[in-house]
Amino acid sequence: MCRLFGLSSAPRRTRATFWLLDAPDSLRRQSHRDPDGTGLGYFTAAGAPHVDKSPIAAYRDRAFAQDARQVESATFLAHVRFASTGGLDPRNTHPFQQDGRLFAHNGVVEGLGRLDDRLGEDRALVQGDTDSERFFALITRQTREHGGDVTAGIEHAARWIARNLPLYALNLILVTPGELWALRYPDTHALYVLERPAGGPHGTRHLDHSGSHGRMRIHSAGLADHPAVVVASERMDDNPHWRPLEPGELLHVGPGLHTTRRIVLPDAPAHPLTLDDLHPDAAASQQAV
Repeated sequence: MCRLFGLSSAPRRTRATFWLLDAPDSLRRQSHRDPDGTGLGYFTAAGAPHVDKSPIAAYRDRAFAQDARQVESATFLAHVRFASTGGLDPRNTHPFQQDGRLFAHNGVVEGLGRLDDRLGEDRALVQGDTDSERFFALITRQTREHGGDVTAGIEHAARWIARNLPLYALNLILVTPGELWALRYPDTHALYVLERPAGGPHGTRHLDHSGSHGRMRIHSAGLADHPAVVVASERMDDNPHWRPLEPGELLHVGPGLHTTRRIVLPDAPAHPLTLDDLHPDAAASQQAV
């Protein structure tokens, strides 16, 4: 199953090292289970988005053996891919960029011809073949139609899909240089949030998250001094304050790490999909291991 990870320490920039090679549960080791791509997105000091991603498993990519990808940013977005829609190609690897924003998704949406019709001229935003990038393009379109309000863009895009297209899951994380959004819908996959004070629950520890299923390890000594909000597909350490998002809940982490949450999709999908409904490759990508 694809894994999502987002972090905001905004407005402070911090250093988060994604241990791709040497950690006990590194992406290199665990990419045997999620073999179809790895991506890390962040923002430069000037606010420009930057994405490092590869469409092959970390354990097969020599670049991963040469670069630990240690970067500094106020927001981060990472994704480990098990492909459901779209071939193994850089353009199909998360995160995606549109209008200066970064996006990653875990789930399956069908009826892509109808979604393309809905996108109209904004279909040109989609460079690859995935349902995820099309979903992002609909969010971008709706955000523009609502005067740049990203919260409204996510809500209206997800609501239209939930009412009109067959779907298995719409879990997402979207980040800008200083803000983060996360949506869980419906109850198919979990998504967790941790509002972490400086130093964690003990007040002195750096951030050292290692996934309970071994998908990724994130280390940041800088977060010993600064608070952060973390969103992930799993509880990533033993901190007791991880909270699952409710089905249909949209989380927004704004300036100063002010968080708001609201149920924006209270109803079940109009056309829900089960694993038995999916193509075997898509079904395999959605099963937790």
